[in-house]
Amino acid sequence: MRPVRTNSHPGAPQKLPDGGTYSVPQEERSLSHKRIPKRKAAIAAGSVVALGAAAILLPNANASQDGSSGDAAAAPKTLKAGDASDLASQLSGLLGEAFGGSYYDSAGRQLVVNVVPGDNNNVIVQAKAAGAKVREVDNSWSELQDGASTLKSEATIAGTSWSIDPRTNKLLVTADSTVTGAKWDRLESTVQELGSGMATLKKSSGVFKPFVSGGDAIFAGGSRCSLGFNVTAGDGSPAFLTAGHCTLGGNEWSDTQGGQPIATVDQSTFPGAGDFALVKYDDPATQAPSEVNTGNQTVQITEAAEATVGQQVFRMGSTTGLADGQVLGLDATVNYPEGTVTGLIQTNVCAEPGDSGGSLFTQDGLAIGLTSGGSGDCTVGGETFFQPVTTALEAVGATLGAGGGAGDEAGAGDEAGAGGEAGAGQEAGAGGEAGAGEEAGAGAEAGAGQDAGHDVEDNSGLTESR
Repeated sequence: MRPVRTNSHPGAPQKLPDGGTYSVPQEERSLSHKRIPKRKAAIAAGSVVALGAAAILLPNANASQDGSSGDAAAAPKTLKAGDASDLASQLSGLLGEAFGGSYYDSAGRQLVVNVVPGDNNNVIVQAKAAGAKVREVDNSWSELQDGASTLKSEATIAGTSWSIDPRTNKLLVTADSTVTGAKWDRLESTVQELGSGMATLKKSSGVFKPFVSGGDAIFAGGSRCSLGFNVTAGDGSPAFLTAGHCTLGGNEWSDTQGGQPIATVDQSTFPGAGDFALVKYDDPATQAPSEVNTGNQTVQITEAAEATVGQQVFRMGSTTGLADGQVLGLDATVNYPEGTVTGLIQTNVCAEPGDSGGSLFTQDGLAIGLTSGGSGDCTVGGETFFQPVTTALEAVGATLGAGGGAGDEAGAGDEAGAGGEAGAGQEAGAGGEAGAGEEAGAGAEAGAGQDAGHDVEDNSGLTESR
């Protein structure tokens, strides 16, 4: 996957002064609501009222090389996941048909590149010289894509999905609990035809579905979803990205159920080649900073980048707050009951109804995805699929971020914080009366999902616990 970088927000990722972690006290269990003058309103993407408590350590390191020289210069470099994604993009073009995918080894902080050696061992030398850890494999990326095409033509069955997993150098095919009888036989037969060296098949106990629900947060008709990332539309107006399937509920969005609309759908895709929508704020004076409010701190979103398998990612949603996990597969196809969606990111990050459209991001401020759907929940876990932000931005002609930033009147200031009237959810979504301002934070109960995610700490420097 080729990383795409968009316009950077001028705000740099924030650090804690002492480099430590901050936990929201368990006793903080109420959320005050404060209505802000609309002209000063600012939405923090992903700002939600969540469940329980979380600890966040914001970025504390820049991308680092291994600092070696001489003969050791050809050794794998030590990289942050975002920089590993850049290197993977370069190597995919350099290696051509010998490229078999890549993934991020979070333990070693190295990019592992799969290479089909063939008769030209020079490709291995080139990959090593670039700083990657090279692994020889049997399947090239193009061959894996051909296998996915076979699945599409012979086994497009509601309740199934497949994605490319570079760690196994195979297609990961999954069937949910609705795939039984003749449907299961058909899927199993297709996977067997591809061969054990090309694909693996597993059963999921849940049901694949878009994560949309009725209730509190941002509203379109009777649907409840979450705001993803604030953007600037092609005509310069403030807007935000969310899941395309959310817009099936209606074109006008409000920050309270049955409330006055604050935004209108401009473009939407679902099903088909993605699950994304561009929603423009009705008030052109709306200041919508490029940030994600995690519940106790704000992460400035500086760039959009494509996912790397093995990368640690964080999801913010209006139902479960903050959850974390890893990218498992790329170029995923999901056959929802509503139709087939292609080009998604597969992860083990949990999500539940109402989290749809929410932000998938990294600790160092990279916007990665928008929550689409999957199976399971944040109690038992499951699979969750995300729309790549880079693809959505390109399709709708928008750029990351919007006017206002995190300045005096908007951002995270005394009056506006990241909520205000132009928010995207009274209790959750991306602001609303709760917002992330003076009285609210972004959920005194923690905003990071007590029951969401699990204890994780890796080299990213961002920790989530429950």
